[in-house]
Amino acid sequence: MTKILWINPLGTQEFDAPISEALAHESDAQIDIASLSPGPVNLDPNSSATVMGHETLRVIRWAEQEGYDAAVISCFYDPYLRAAREITNRLVVVAPAESSLRIASTLGDSYSILVGSRKNIPEMHENVVRYGHENKLASFRTLDISVNDYQSNLNFTTKRIREEARAAVEQDRADVVVLGCTAQFGVYREIQQELEVPVIDSAVAALLYAEMLVSARDRHSWSVSEASGYRAPDRADLDRWIPAQKPAHLITRKTGN
Repeated sequence: MTKILWINPLGTQEFDAPISEALAHESDAQIDIASLSPGPVNLDPNSSATVMGHETLRVIRWAEQEGYDAAVISCFYDPYLRAAREITNRLVVVAPAESSLRIASTLGDSYSILVGSRKNIPEMHENVVRYGHENKLASFRTLDISVNDYQSNLNFTTKRIREEARAAVEQDRADVVVLGCTAQFGVYREIQQELEVPVIDSAVAALLYAEMLVSARDRHSWSVSEASGYRAPDRADLDRWIPAQKPAHLITRKTGN
């Protein structure tokens, strides 16, 4: 059985149990859910993302030592993704934006990304460009919902996602809608059925992408190349500055359909 560590790179356990329950219906893998020491409760501010980076990387090193097949960094900014791939060897590391955009780009000629606020757009647009998908971006659409409010009023969240997803398809001519925050989990099936276009839940996309890359590694020996940009740092320096650390909070369970 594939063993995945899902990392909420936040200083709160708020999302741990709900996302564990949601992912239980999406995969047969063992998915353990981790969050970090008390700290920022969302990564919208770049400063918050910086604060949580060191502990996230230490947890990723711990995951590799513990024999996990993959780790998911659960934030649509894809924070620390390059660094995480640089410091790991066998462990597959993925993040939601890259996973979602790779999948969306094969399902249609254009996609729209639904984000919480205008604050999210500049950095997320940088990722769209970095991943080479700028010509497929139909639009960003804002929901005017904060990260920590998505699940507190799911009816309102679903209503706003439905409204902006429909506008993305009808006005922006998007073929695919991408939910631009992993906290938007749990609503994609309903809206996808209504709109009759793919609606990509970024949490599910990250999970599926991780499983695919684990299979590619195990069956074909395809893994991150260290020929240039992902070349590993000196291991002595790595052990000194980024030692492995068990996550502050961990939910361990087997999930299945």
